[in-house]
Amino acid sequence: MKKEVSTKWESKNPRDSKEKDTRGFKGTSSSRVRGDKPGYVKPGVGTRTRVETKPRVEVKVTAETKPKIEDKPIREDLIEGRNAVIEALKSDRTIEQILVAKGDTEGSINVVLGLAKEKGIVVKEVDRKKLDQMSDFGAHQGVLAVVTPYNYYEVNEILEYAKEKGEKPFIIVLDEIEDPHNFGAIIRTAEVCGAHGIIITKRRNVGVTPVVYKTSAGAVEHMKIAKVTNINPVIDELKAAGIWVYGADMAGGNYCFNEKLDGAIALVIGSEGRGISKLTKEKCDVLIKIPMVGQITSLNASVAAGIIMYEILKQKIGSEVK
Repeated sequence: MKKEVSTKWESKNPRDSKEKDTRGFKGTSSSRVRGDKPGYVKPGVGTRTRVETKPRVEVKVTAETKPKIEDKPIREDLIEGRNAVIEALKSDRTIEQILVAKGDTEGSINVVLGLAKEKGIVVKEVDRKKLDQMSDFGAHQGVLAVVTPYNYYEVNEILEYAKEKGEKPFIIVLDEIEDPHNFGAIIRTAEVCGAHGIIITKRRNVGVTPVVYKTSAGAVEHMKIAKVTNINPVIDELKAAGIWVYGADMAGGNYCFNEKLDGAIALVIGSEGRGISKLTKEKCDVLIKIPMVGQITSLNASVAAGIIMYEILKQKIGSEVK
């Protein structure tokens, strides 16, 4: 018998098949694998597996959804920078130990080592990386001093100090200064201008941190700083002691150089953004301002404080000469 030969052409393309298309499901007879397509994996030859994928959801990052990163705790037991450490060594500050970067033996570091040796303070050589880790702002200059935290004074101690010197009290009152660089700069200028002390608040005011110490160039060691809960009752106490309270404010009635500032005085400096708070402003005897003729209508807190402090110093010197 002759074998019948079919002349019908059969397409091998699955798309031409009349059978139900079961592509994409496990167990089909086709050996074609779509493992290179999104949503499919290739567990073995001749099989296809569909992987259910969830729709992508876009999440907008806002202040509420953004993960909070804990700030690095501020240490008040560190002094960094060569000049700041030298000033600490010259003072009566209790220094537990000094950390110096290995191989750093040039320049003023020798002054640090010499003073430490005279006072019998332990000096340890450590890797610079360790100093970088301990530093608050990375400007240690190869030396850190571990000290006891700053010992704040009482307001009456500041008044007593002025009395001992036979001088009329000159006090700086800071109303919520939060920037450590501003605070450090104010301390430095206050010390140079002969202020007897500085009063700050416990809340919303930066304390004596390593950044403050560094920015003040060690002036912290020569300035009495009092920390109080509320400056408003303290202002009342100062006024009762015969001290005139002047507030630095752009809305002041007179320019600072037109006021008589050579007596017992307390100068109030407001925060960087808000200025002096309303109640504190009302408690000031006089509001004074600084002349400004440019397009910028405000000054940095430490700059404004410095201008007025030098006006006070100038008038005090002038009254002594007369």
